[in-house]
Amino acid sequence: MRVSFLGAADTVTGSRHLIDTGGQRLLLDCGLFQGYKALRERNWLPLGVPAHSIDAVLLSHAHLDHSGYIPALVRQGFKGQIFSTPATRKLCEVLLSDSAHLMEEDARRANRTGSTRHEKALPLYTLKDAQHAITHFVGLPRDGRLKLGKSEIRFTPAGHLLGASCITVQSEGRRLVYSGDLGRSKDLMLPPPQPLEEADVLLIESTYGDRRHPPEDVQERLGRIIRATIERGGSVLLPSFAVGRAQALLLVLQRLRAAGEIPGNLPIVLDSPMAREATEITLEYRRLAKVSPGELSRLCEGVTLVSKPQESLKMAQAMTRRPGVVISASGMATGGRVLNYLQVMAPQARNHICFAGFQVGGTRGAKLVAGDREVKLRGEFVSVNAEVSHLEGFSGHADSEELMAWLRQFRRPPEQTFVVHGEPQAADALRSRIQDELGWAVRVPQQGESVEV
Repeated sequence: MRVSFLGAADTVTGSRHLIDTGGQRLLLDCGLFQGYKALRERNWLPLGVPAHSIDAVLLSHAHLDHSGYIPALVRQGFKGQIFSTPATRKLCEVLLSDSAHLMEEDARRANRTGSTRHEKALPLYTLKDAQHAITHFVGLPRDGRLKLGKSEIRFTPAGHLLGASCITVQSEGRRLVYSGDLGRSKDLMLPPPQPLEEADVLLIESTYGDRRHPPEDVQERLGRIIRATIERGGSVLLPSFAVGRAQALLLVLQRLRAAGEIPGNLPIVLDSPMAREATEITLEYRRLAKVSPGELSRLCEGVTLVSKPQESLKMAQAMTRRPGVVISASGMATGGRVLNYLQVMAPQARNHICFAGFQVGGTRGAKLVAGDREVKLRGEFVSVNAEVSHLEGFSGHADSEELMAWLRQFRRPPEQTFVVHGEPQAADALRSRIQDELGWAVRVPQQGESVEV
């Protein structure tokens, strides 16, 4: 068995790991590179192997850094099947279409304004490509097990996101386990990752490999932020991932309302058609959540849902005139309708911009959390006078302690462990802990590296 690390090897994004069993090529995840421009440019480079030579994609979950390159792969000639949980497929229908729409919009804007180095800016893929890619998805049996040629595959719940899974590939007497993204032991919405006990080869994510989540009560802190902001006449902007994070924020806001910790008549706005669709999918797959069906059904109760783009622009102006809370995508402020709100809310000191979750280096969110007082939006620089904070407690990723606890559940050390999907500092910190505390053979692979296992 040979593993080639085609992405998420020296960074926290672009998850792509190719397994060659000798008679089969299986791609674990097929994600977009995000964040720094040098990373985003990798999306335009050759994958590393011909797309048509890949027999199947095994998809851990729907986030774009794990799924967002799929339409490009299909466009390049991939003819195989994409296996995922039903919830992951449903979320990908929403996420991939939205990703394609944003790429087409960015290309049109670049051509209109002349802000492209090329004769004509083109999207990485189109909406038509995304819709065609979805036809390659194949549902899993209820037990999450399937057989592909001589390989036996198993998907097990990983927490983190609705439908997210760890993936085990057993072939020619070797068992490889890929963690995907692991969720938290006490996540707001989802049960903890299911333990796994056996692996000859292990690929473990390291997003939070160098830190622990703060021991804060996120509901209590968000309540304090909202109360302090509305007391000075401001509004709170919550840039949010549309899938998973927006639903967790709605849950906490409804609990704050029910407890009387924020005014019951305080306007709450959800401006993200994709988050609205993801909320409906959450209700459809409510059995995967640990929240009661009653609470889930009330997530959007008393919430203003913004649909049309022109309504979004009007609402952004309205939020500068009266106190309220708005949830809008994208979660790292890389694009989407949240830019409408940043543009008008960031210059006003009475407002508060609160990022709930991990911010990839190079994104607007990461720069704002780091203290930048000016942000470039749609070709113009906007002053940031609003208060900015980071609610890491909302993260859907296991922290370093939770990662180590999950690893300790293995009954024997894997022969080889590879630390992936982390910034260099985080990946090396987790590598060091695995080596020192568990005594395992472990290392951090390099982008493009191929290893016989």
